[in-house]
Amino acid sequence: MKKAFLVGAVGCGKTTFKQVMMNEKRSYDKTQAIEFFNNLIDSPGEFTEHRRMYSALNVTANSSDLVVMMQSVSDHRQIFSPGFARMFLKPVSGVVTKIDLAKDEGDIEFAKDQLILAGATKIYYISNVEDPSPENEIQQLIDYLKEDVVKK
Repeated sequence: MKKAFLVGAVGCGKTTFKQVMMNEKRSYDKTQAIEFFNNLIDSPGEFTEHRRMYSALNVTANSSDLVVMMQSVSDHRQIFSPGFARMFLKPVSGVVTKIDLAKDEGDIEFAKDQLILAGATKIYYISNVEDPSPENEIQQLIDYLKEDVVKK
């Protein structure tokens, strides 16, 4: 299984996704510091939103197999600067979160475009709520993270 490092703004769904991955009861729990788990690393959103914390993100990424940048459809700010992913020496995937809250297709497109501009190579579209729609790729993302890591 890959060890994923979750990065994104405050409230974008990182901790909720961690709770889904680990079969935990879903509850709002503000992440105060970087938290390490067997196959996930959860980061506070402030680390992504404040440039002075980028070095902490960069160093922490070295303990992971890949970086997962998360962008909520309900957040219309530019969270990640263009080329943000280049600071990491790990593969970077993007996740458009909260697709169930999108007012229209434009919300989803904006989030996707932000992740691509930041350097994400593969984009997943997820909702952490029970959403059986084919647009919800949460199971594909979980399956991808559960694949074995090929070390070079």
